[in-house]
Amino acid sequence: MSMTETILVVNAGSSSLKFELFRVGSQDSLARAIKGRVDGIPNRPHLSIRDASGVVVDEHLAAGSVPDLPAALALARGRVVEWLDGAAPVAIGHRVVHGGPDYSAPVLVDDIVLAKLQRYVPLAPLHQPNNLAPIRAVWAHDPALPQVACFDTAFHRGRSELADRFALPERLYEEGVRRYGFHGLSYEYIAGRMAEIAPELADRRLIVAHLGSGASLCAMRERRSVESSMGFTALDGIPMGTRPGQLDPGVVLYLIAEKGLDVGEVQRLLYQECGLKGLSGISNDVRELLASSDPRASRAIEIFVYRTALMAGALTAALGGLDAFVFTAGIGENAPEVRTRIGRYLAWFGLELDPAANDANATRISRPSSPVGCFVVPTDEELMIGRHTLEVLRRQPAHARG
Repeated sequence: MSMTETILVVNAGSSSLKFELFRVGSQDSLARAIKGRVDGIPNRPHLSIRDASGVVVDEHLAAGSVPDLPAALALARGRVVEWLDGAAPVAIGHRVVHGGPDYSAPVLVDDIVLAKLQRYVPLAPLHQPNNLAPIRAVWAHDPALPQVACFDTAFHRGRSELADRFALPERLYEEGVRRYGFHGLSYEYIAGRMAEIAPELADRRLIVAHLGSGASLCAMRERRSVESSMGFTALDGIPMGTRPGQLDPGVVLYLIAEKGLDVGEVQRLLYQECGLKGLSGISNDVRELLASSDPRASRAIEIFVYRTALMAGALTAALGGLDAFVFTAGIGENAPEVRTRIGRYLAWFGLELDPAANDANATRISRPSSPVGCFVVPTDEELMIGRHTLEVLRRQPAHARG
């Protein structure tokens, strides 16, 4: 095996593309070589790349010069190849939000896989098209380059049927209308990290709160998903930056029948205008809301906290008790005030936060006497994608170990 092998990881959003390059080391370990992103697509594109020593590129690009995600990926790949002195990655790993009922593990993408993933666009209309666009772009220019799809839903696919079913007719379940769960790449990474941080708790009853612009909670036992807050789509569960979380289906019927909204208008409302943004009328950014003196900002944060705590209670019931609670993602990792407020609600099952450790964003933020351990663990979805991509690549005959 060549020590120069690299894996490129791509995580595409609606107006941005994050990418990371990993070097493959001994025992197929991965070391992050560079980390970059293209933001502001298409009107104000900006490219930034960092390596271990700091900033490599920080460049504002001409308006319209990066019109879409395929163009952003072409730009990123070009700069990566330059950085590698003309070498190219041996494979590209992609985050794909929805794997539907078909995929319970990462998979090498081919025509059949891509066609199936396209069918799930209605289940993740803001994510899935953006996830698939870079895959098609690479195929158009380099069809022989292996590409691996890594799914946010896969981690939850082995759950009990009790957790997967809605109270709907059987025919809809067979068609794929079921509770999938999301943020699985993050949860899988956290499960592995907990085995390193607190091995005495890693296989016990855990709730992980992935709190970011998108937010959800997952109940785990023996490092496997038991239950989660998100269901059929990434709209479900707790309030998010611009998504409402759990919603009475009658609200959607009301919006259509009484307010005259069509499907597209309802979709825009639920994905882009609700959550913290809709509650506050100010912002979907928790940092701005915490700094604001506007009572609407405080109300939005408190509703977010309250709903998160309610969901934690439901997941504790699914586990039959709780041994550890883990905060991760942007809000979970960086907002001590939010963690404090959630902790107050969770004191009923014995959680005792250590204020000093919490304010310092320490790894363990519960008191030594707390019956329930509480942790702050930074997530790393890109590393998880890189690992899965290499595993899939190694299973292909042309890339077997020599």
